[in-house]
Amino acid sequence: GIGSGKSTIASMFHALGCIVANADENAKQSLQDQDIKEQLIAWWGENIVTKDGDVDCAAIAAIVFDDESQRLRLESLVHPRVRKLQEEQFQTATETTKAFIIDAPLLIEAGLDEQCDAIVFINVSLETRIKRVKSSRGWTEEEFNRREAAQLPLDKKREKADYVVTNEGNLDEVQHTVGQILEDIRMRQLKKS
Repeated sequence: GIGSGKSTIASMFHALGCIVANADENAKQSLQDQDIKEQLIAWWGENIVTKDGDVDCAAIAAIVFDDESQRLRLESLVHPRVRKLQEEQFQTATETTKAFIIDAPLLIEAGLDEQCDAIVFINVSLETRIKRVKSSRGWTEEEFNRREAAQLPLDKKREKADYVVTNEGNLDEVQHTVGQILEDIRMRQLKKS
């Protein structure tokens, strides 16, 4: 869920020798592609571009989180580019790369779960997640709820998960859990081959 610390957990996997493709960062990068930017302007007008000529992510969010059809339209434009960037990142693997990690809030919704050998769900209380996004992103609780409503319910995500990491306490304990999960995934893959 939003504010669960997916990127924190992904960075722990990275520190253990994994390549991480961050879908949010790749989406932001995709929005700067000239072709995509021109299409967004054609759809929604010049007001979605800042004075510096960059796509205004807040303006886009205001459009797509108020209208599911517009969100789906945006995703159909941006997701192929995000997947291409992910593949480019994964192609940098060496023989010492331990795993590929897709850090994505819409992993299941975008069908990326089909590419995964395992799914890790990050478990965090609603109260903690709201507190985190208020602090780190300046969101209101209403904004949090609006965005989370556009995602698959957390219980459905948890059901699809192979592993659950609780990310509310001691980060050393979380890091230890992440290390154990990586080792278990690698052992499962060795048994398959």
